[in-house]
Amino acid sequence: MNKLAIIGAGSMAEALLSGIVKNKLMDSKQIWMTNKADHEKLIALQNQYGVQTTYDLEAIFQDVDAVILAVKPKDAAEAISYIKSYLKEGLLLISVMAGVGIQTIEKLVDPSLAIVRAMPNTSAAIGKSATALAINTKVSPTQLELSLNIFKTVGLTTTVQEDQLDAVTGLSGSGPAYIYYLAEAMEKSAIDSGLEKDVAKELIIQTLIGAAEMLAKSKKEPEQLRKEVTSPGGTTEAGLKILETYRVQHAFIDCIKEATAQSKRLGEHIRAGMKMNS
Repeated sequence: MNKLAIIGAGSMAEALLSGIVKNKLMDSKQIWMTNKADHEKLIALQNQYGVQTTYDLEAIFQDVDAVILAVKPKDAAEAISYIKSYLKEGLLLISVMAGVGIQTIEKLVDPSLAIVRAMPNTSAAIGKSATALAINTKVSPTQLELSLNIFKTVGLTTTVQEDQLDAVTGLSGSGPAYIYYLAEAMEKSAIDSGLEKDVAKELIIQTLIGAAEMLAKSKKEPEQLRKEVTSPGGTTEAGLKILETYRVQHAFIDCIKEATAQSKRLGEHIRAGMKMNS
């Protein structure tokens, strides 16, 4: 790839930029960035990563191979309208706009354009995202490989059918918040039990990391791993009985289902809004 353009300069755009540069997927001078109006942010990114930044769209899109559209979903129509005349056939457009479907993007640009829709999560900031990609029929094998390589610089990457992306959003897109919620509860209980906050946090973090590593490296199912920690009449069993009393597992299932449903609702809302403004 000779040139990559990133439209938007928020946290996800910077996470991807950082991953690409850190993993040497391409030279920073080959990356061009712009945003709506925050010139100071662009200068900061240019100074930190050595990328090219400008509001000159002619310069950004000259000989560009791929464009990452990393703007807020509510700004999708405006952002695409802003760059539409520069989106030529053969160009790869990668969207990280949650809830904005490929068909919606095609209607705003050109159905002959190769489009990848990505759903990363905020752990991309530390290179630990779980990202799913969906593509339209115009994406070539080379373009798909490029897209996978871009998101692999910020974590694990897989491909799914687009109708599965709402479930991905509810599971891994929102997933970090569920883990942080659990960590909050563990920290509060530890402090209530007499542990110092710093000690509790350190123990919680290592416990979560250790459990995640066990899930990643063991061939055993989560249920089996749980049972192996749970001795009859022991402390773990006593704690799990409380979780079962409060139906915590069911609550997590309903939580993810509701987040998935909300992703679908947001997508419908975005599509409806774009139709009204078209």
